[in-house]
Amino acid sequence: MQEHLIIIGGVAAGTKAASKARRENSDLKISLYTDEKYVSYSACGMPYYIQGLIPTEQKLLVRSPEAFKTKENIDIYLLHKVIKIIPDENKVLVKNQQTQEEFEDKYTNLLIATGSSSFIPPIEGTDLKNVFKLKSIEDAIKIKEAVKSAKKAVIIGAGYIGLELAEAFHELGLQTTIIERLSQILGVFDLDLAFQIQTYMEKEKKIKIILNDSVISLKGDNKGSISSIATQNGEIIDADIAIIAVGVKPNVEIAKNAGIELGETGAIKVDSRMQTNFSNIYAAGDCAESINRITGKPVWIPLGSTANKHGRVAAINITGGYAEFKGILGSMVVKIFEYTASKTGLSEKEAKNLGIDYEIAIVSHKDKSGYMPDAEEITLKVIAEKNTGKLLGIQAIGKGDADKRVNVVAAAITAGMTVENLSEIDLTYAPPYSSAIDTLLVAAQILEDKIKKDVTGISPQNLQKFLEEKKPCCVIDIRSPEEFEAWHLKQAKNISMEELEAKIEEEKPESMLVCCDEGMTGYLQAMKLKEKGCKNVSFIDGGINYLKKLPEYNK
Repeated sequence: MQEHLIIIGGVAAGTKAASKARRENSDLKISLYTDEKYVSYSACGMPYYIQGLIPTEQKLLVRSPEAFKTKENIDIYLLHKVIKIIPDENKVLVKNQQTQEEFEDKYTNLLIATGSSSFIPPIEGTDLKNVFKLKSIEDAIKIKEAVKSAKKAVIIGAGYIGLELAEAFHELGLQTTIIERLSQILGVFDLDLAFQIQTYMEKEKKIKIILNDSVISLKGDNKGSISSIATQNGEIIDADIAIIAVGVKPNVEIAKNAGIELGETGAIKVDSRMQTNFSNIYAAGDCAESINRITGKPVWIPLGSTANKHGRVAAINITGGYAEFKGILGSMVVKIFEYTASKTGLSEKEAKNLGIDYEIAIVSHKDKSGYMPDAEEITLKVIAEKNTGKLLGIQAIGKGDADKRVNVVAAAITAGMTVENLSEIDLTYAPPYSSAIDTLLVAAQILEDKIKKDVTGISPQNLQKFLEEKKPCCVIDIRSPEEFEAWHLKQAKNISMEELEAKIEEEKPESMLVCCDEGMTGYLQAMKLKEKGCKNVSFIDGGINYLKKLPEYNK
């Protein structure tokens, strides 16, 4: 009897698994059921389609059902919803959503790739006209049509999708407001980096961002269309279109009802081969858990790149091979107007919450040689375990090539490298691509010295606490008098580098904090003073220029 693979879901993981399974086994019968109108499309490209950078929805489609059939002999069933899995009988119950007919189909192996769905909060007005989520091509088509007659847009949620749509709406000429219940945008980032992007969006792009507030109701006009949004803190915001982008949840109900075990994250629990607690049922993509490579714990981070890898591993195992998915780092990148925001591994707040003893380095520098006309500033924040030097993560933002530094660190963490190993990597150099010592290597060298030589950098978040604990502390600003007058810490004295050593010898302060513009000079001076016998000497990570970008100093 011919073996039969049934796949539930047809976006990333499902279609990847179908194609890989066909390459592994030319005789296998493969059937894919999806309750959507489209199959095999790029969900990540939808904000750019709405903006008009991608002219038609057809450009988002990777392959058609006809192409799957003629080129790979894979049967695709659109608008067919699998409504029940019967593991004991190796069957699924399917409903044809066009004819309402229900029928059973028998499988040898089953892959659940049901993805995720938008979380819709239980508030009044989410069913009004021109209130949308963005999860499918059909959603994108509706939004693209609605913005043609809209002037004011409100986006509820300041994650990746919310910020990408803010750019799209702004470029289409809509007055745009973002409402976020957290105290920052881009919640997976540390506040010090996220705030810089927020400031840029507010000041340069005139996007209104409301934080620490949540929507309590959406109000409609006499035609049943969205007209305004009310928040917990009393804001009333006019809106012609509203997007709910507060997050997604894994589609696991059909698995749960079939007795398939869920993990602690709420997604389907799988082993490294993407196998569930039933030996012939696998799960992949946004509906399934992964393992965090750093912590070794289950995580649920829904990303298209992960879904494709899940699908490939599942297909190899389903067709008799052996493959393992060993985990993720949560690597991500998002474009926000001219800015790039990218991350892999742990952030500082995540490391702190996990109780890890860590050290950080912050460097703001040009992404290529400074004299190149297209050189742009990027800010890197690298984190490592304090006692071992093991790399834990990096965050990078800026108008330059931030993400390529993140990709290097993702590879380094996967290889189990330390910050010392990272500082020794032979990166490419030419003025149009990098400075002679790349910004990433500078950050690694500073971080290595902080760990090995016990040079103390004070992170922006910890500065006030440090100054309170280290009373009295001599705060020394080694910038020029003009820079000092323009902006400085109120506790600081302006002393030039040439005068510093003599002043220190004369005053012999118990504790010192050295301030410079970008952190590098302060770090070098702290190293020098430490070598000369000064014990309690520190510098500000990222320097004064970085510090004054933060909310508590940006007033």
